[in-house]
Amino acid sequence: MILLQAQHITKEFNAVPVFTNANLIVQDHDRIGLVGPNGVGKSTLIKTIIGQEQPDGGTITFANDLTWGYLAQDSGLDTNRTIYDEMLTVFSDLRKMAAQIRDLEKQMGADPTNQDLLSAYDQLSHRFTEQNGYGYEAEIRSVLTGFKFGSDVWDKPIATLSGGEKSRLALAKLLLEKRQLLILDEPTNHLDIDTLTWLEGYLRSYPGALLLVSHDQYFLDKLTTQIVELRADGTTAYTGNYSKYLQEREARSEQARKAYEHQQAEIAKLEDYIQKNIVRASTTKMAQSRRKKLEKMVRLPKPAGAEKTIRFRFTPDRTSGHDVLRVTNATVGYDPAQPMAGPININVDKGDRAAIIGPNGVGKSTLLKSILGKIPFLKGTALFGTGVTVGYYDQEQMILHNEKTVLNEVWDDHPTMAEKDIRSVLGSFLFRGDDVLKYVADLSGGEKARLSLVKLALDHDNFLILDEPTNHLDIESKEVLENALQDFAGTILFVSHDRYFINALANHTYVIAPEGSSHYLGNYDYYIAKKAEEDALAAEQAPVEAAPVEDKGEAQQSFEETKAAQREQRKLEREVASLESEIDHLSKQETKVQEAMAAPDVLQDYKKMQELQTQLTALQQKRHTAENDWADKLTALDEDQD
Repeated sequence: MILLQAQHITKEFNAVPVFTNANLIVQDHDRIGLVGPNGVGKSTLIKTIIGQEQPDGGTITFANDLTWGYLAQDSGLDTNRTIYDEMLTVFSDLRKMAAQIRDLEKQMGADPTNQDLLSAYDQLSHRFTEQNGYGYEAEIRSVLTGFKFGSDVWDKPIATLSGGEKSRLALAKLLLEKRQLLILDEPTNHLDIDTLTWLEGYLRSYPGALLLVSHDQYFLDKLTTQIVELRADGTTAYTGNYSKYLQEREARSEQARKAYEHQQAEIAKLEDYIQKNIVRASTTKMAQSRRKKLEKMVRLPKPAGAEKTIRFRFTPDRTSGHDVLRVTNATVGYDPAQPMAGPININVDKGDRAAIIGPNGVGKSTLLKSILGKIPFLKGTALFGTGVTVGYYDQEQMILHNEKTVLNEVWDDHPTMAEKDIRSVLGSFLFRGDDVLKYVADLSGGEKARLSLVKLALDHDNFLILDEPTNHLDIESKEVLENALQDFAGTILFVSHDRYFINALANHTYVIAPEGSSHYLGNYDYYIAKKAEEDALAAEQAPVEAAPVEDKGEAQQSFEETKAAQREQRKLEREVASLESEIDHLSKQETKVQEAMAAPDVLQDYKKMQELQTQLTALQQKRHTAENDWADKLTALDEDQD
């Protein structure tokens, strides 16, 4: 069933189009990622769809009685209630029902033979059970714990929390409401890696549809089955997650380029023939025929060039020795009585790309500042190697000066550079024309991030220490940064919660916890795989109760039972694999029908739209049946393996 349909949406600002011809269809159980460069209007499109802003063209329709929830970027709860009491408001109907049940129980105690009371009690108890009346508080506890709100803070007033904590609580409350459609704008802001992993698991089993705006490619990869790309001239839909979208977009772009070049070659050939033969009596008819063909030809548009994005390289002036950094038995924090983490040991050699990860508040940024000597270690040492020159990217942008213009922020550090050269470098980071005369205080988070990268690139250091370098950057800019760092001839140590970025760059991963550091020789996915192996090994080595000795008859029976269980397990594995193939096939068929429904001619043809909707509903029913069967088989398989 179609939950939401936006057709040919146009949005203008001061009579200048932000975007035109934006189309979006959201079906039951869809997982859609909305992507596009910063400033193209993704958040504006969302706000237009939900009615916070009015479209300047196009139509938006919702399914009857649709329940939807929306989380704006960096929005948070504003209430005087405590954390737990605010979550309880989601279940106010159930709490009223519980009070009614208790009241009926008292009445039945006074009048146990009253059939009307018994009937009302049975009906209300059934409804209460069906709506998870006995489990909603467990669900609240689970969600709060997932968002790193332990039981020790549940009685804390929300008004006393930080902005990031309020944002996490707003998302927690929205998840508990279980709307049919969940619209989330940058939900991964303020979340550490552990919380992101928990959120992905929760959303994968979310019963409703999801529409996500996010710069977190890893998050999109894990959750989405469709990507809608918004550009100034409209939207394009792609089947699959973010990685598949990148592949398909590149393939489509190459196909469009080849088709355009082929047509241009044909046009040139026809024009040349016409020019040479139109005046000859013997060939003029053939030339006229080709002219008519040329006039009737539908000209393919020239494929759009790459969007404006930052372009730069990091180039060290000199090379360092092999030993770049040694952190030995370090403890970080501000109070010796309450250290944040330690002991920490980190060895960085020339050419390494070492990532530092860990939960929020464990002291990752503090560790970098301690390495740089900005904050003293509580214990331990950091030693740089021979010939090491350090460049530092501060996520808080403290290296920038609010009272300076963009031009002077760079020029004051490099007074011997010509103004045109400074402007040229700034232009490669998208500071063009009068942009260089803006004051730093007036820049957005993304602009400050780009300006910090300008300064870092111009210093030509051979060891880059980066604290959350992808914050505030759009996806395209993050990918440019990834490429620049991959091509860098020096050494990198960086803190990041961006798992896609870590995977693209890191060859060492250091995990920081209060009890110290752990080292993994690979990127984030390698760390996850090795951690799973370690957990499995620890579980195997855990002490178990000795099994009673079986006699020969019991052993034979156990052997036969084991063989039968193995046969059943293999059967279930085949059935699960078959159902997965069927679900994938049905999903692809649904996508084809959805793409057909989005065609301009179909959007104007009510009868055709109804036919396609009937086909889509039938496919969805088949897929839902297959998914239910798959879930049952998978549960049975898991139970067998346990």
